[in-house]
Amino acid sequence: MNVLVVGSGGREHVLAWKLNTSPTVDRVYVAPGNPGMDHVAERLPVNATDGEALAAAAKKHGVELTVIGPEASLLAGVADVLDREGLNVFGPKKDAARIEGSKSFAKDIMKRYGIPTAAYAVFADYEEACAYVKDKGAPIVVKADGLAAGKGVTVAMTMQEAFDALADVLLDNAFGSGAKVVLEEYLQGEEISLMALVNGDTVLPLEESQDHKRIYDNGEGSNTGGMGAYSPVSHVGTEVVEEAVDAVLRPAAAAMVTEGVPFTGVLYAGLMLTEDGPKVIEFNARFGDPEAQVILPRLEDDLSAVLMDVLDHREVELSWKPDAMLGVVAAANGYPGSYQKGLPVPGDMTFDVEDSIIFYAGVDGKRNELRSSGGRVFLLASFGETIETAQNKVYERLDALNLEGYHYRKDIGSRGVKVE
Repeated sequence: MNVLVVGSGGREHVLAWKLNTSPTVDRVYVAPGNPGMDHVAERLPVNATDGEALAAAAKKHGVELTVIGPEASLLAGVADVLDREGLNVFGPKKDAARIEGSKSFAKDIMKRYGIPTAAYAVFADYEEACAYVKDKGAPIVVKADGLAAGKGVTVAMTMQEAFDALADVLLDNAFGSGAKVVLEEYLQGEEISLMALVNGDTVLPLEESQDHKRIYDNGEGSNTGGMGAYSPVSHVGTEVVEEAVDAVLRPAAAAMVTEGVPFTGVLYAGLMLTEDGPKVIEFNARFGDPEAQVILPRLEDDLSAVLMDVLDHREVELSWKPDAMLGVVAAANGYPGSYQKGLPVPGDMTFDVEDSIIFYAGVDGKRNELRSSGGRVFLLASFGETIETAQNKVYERLDALNLEGYHYRKDIGSRGVKVE
């Protein structure tokens, strides 16, 4: 069959790459994609949030399965349009995607259905929010209610930091006018990402991973869309992961059905492993980026067949490579603030997939003359028998490149290495 991937970043690159390896897939299309994907997919000049145009393109090219990558496409209702046109689509409809698009909606779902998460309150008024902070004290977590590309969260270690973050959202409209904030209890523990392929009550968990959100080493600096990840996170133990699936993912999927907004797609739980068990930091409604880039290459099964099985509510048992995979994002200097574009991008890194692979995100130009066009430009990932082996391979290759104008963290996976 022919498949269509919607989006243009690193997550969509790994989806297109993985689907391209499927013996049941004839052709992979990506809309709009980026030139770094040209070796695995044919790009279509269609906006990722234009549901009508995407449906027309899917029909024109005989697409039998569409996989939606970005959250913006989901909240624009692309899945609704494709479904209405009778097309197979893996991605939640607009109402279900609110589990990511509105943090207050997600928190209310968790509260109603007893899904473990941090204590919270929602505010639209700056003075009321400040009064809550004064009452609760610091540290406290300030979250812009809507989409913020991973940048709308402030872990305020002092009340002044919290007041400043509240001013950004509620007074300065940093994330749009009329925004609300969610103020959350500060949780302590180890953080992991856990995703599942979901269709209503059907929940198929994937392997866990650990993302690194902060721009600088040792978790310092601003939040980003993610600076690297690795999988599996063996030291947390299978029992903890199974507990999270049973306490979080399955109840959340069931809750969405009960609420009349059944979820179809990737349900992503960002979890804090606290002394009281796993608690939800956030839900996303799609594959994590960069988590997908280190999880999907470890999947031994045919992804297109797995997705169709989930859509048909068939039971599936997944197989995983035993090796770890670790990926590091190369970002333009200045990201997540203002950054330079037009940097030269390595375009001839044709590594054997059993060793290392590169996934492109913010790039344009021609395949072998790529230039940076975004903040997170590419991710380089390597397999290894251990996390340390994979880490050494990635940094050896990154350090050998001429990456003037770029920044990348030097400690991705170090927490896993320490406990191996």
